[in-house]
Amino acid sequence: MKTALSTLDLRRATSLTDALTILRDDEPRTPVAGATDVYVQLNFGVHPAQRFLDIWGVDELRGITVRGDTLVLGALATYTAMLASAEVRARLPMMIEAARQVGGPQIQNRGTVGGNIANGSPAGDSLPVLAAADAVVVLRSASDERRVPLTGFYTGYRATVMRPDELIVSVEVPRVSGTQFFRKVGTRAAQAISKIVVAAVRDGNAARIAVGSIAPTVVRLTATERALAGGASIDEAMQALRGEVNPIDDVRSTAEYRKRVTENVVRRFLERR
Repeated sequence: MKTALSTLDLRRATSLTDALTILRDDEPRTPVAGATDVYVQLNFGVHPAQRFLDIWGVDELRGITVRGDTLVLGALATYTAMLASAEVRARLPMMIEAARQVGGPQIQNRGTVGGNIANGSPAGDSLPVLAAADAVVVLRSASDERRVPLTGFYTGYRATVMRPDELIVSVEVPRVSGTQFFRKVGTRAAQAISKIVVAAVRDGNAARIAVGSIAPTVVRLTATERALAGGASIDEAMQALRGEVNPIDDVRSTAEYRKRVTENVVRRFLERR
């Protein structure tokens, strides 16, 4: 452990009200639940935070429910809980595919959907799913609540619109019509960070396509979506895609590989009947 534990300050919340009060009166604190990312960063000595708020025991944030026509995922819903949920399986099967490929059972038991969103890694497996589903992030502070579309939540690499006194309490997913698709491409079949990850929905000519690991944030391919909505052929849609997918080289892959594989994966999705 390269980060000295003696330098860290942890408080533990026993309820949602308690958590929001602490964030209001004792900020800044970084909320932590499953800690699957925090522990890795602390081990390498690269986590910038020193003051944390443990919210793992806030059971109010754990539920998976349906409200009207909206699937509501509590921020502390784990990948294991989503895999076991009949509602997630029926309404958002691409999330089931994503959850299956998140690490191993230990990570699935501890990792949460709210944590994946807050962490903000462009390689986060659940983020393209939520972007393609037009999901909304529900933020709450001690004084108010607001809703932010996932596609407008990030302002840059691991940067969000959240205020220091706010907590992600849930994610709202409207009913998704059409065929759903998820594909993760990594160095191994399991327990690998993605080189690219694609989630998509298609209903006739209407499509929503989101890609991770090609930019500082998860990306919706809006030009490709507009081309398809206008009746473009798959080849014409691929021309639009090539114009809006501009990844970089890094330690996990090259820009050329990412661009080519993104095109191949999206084409495969569009060719499905």
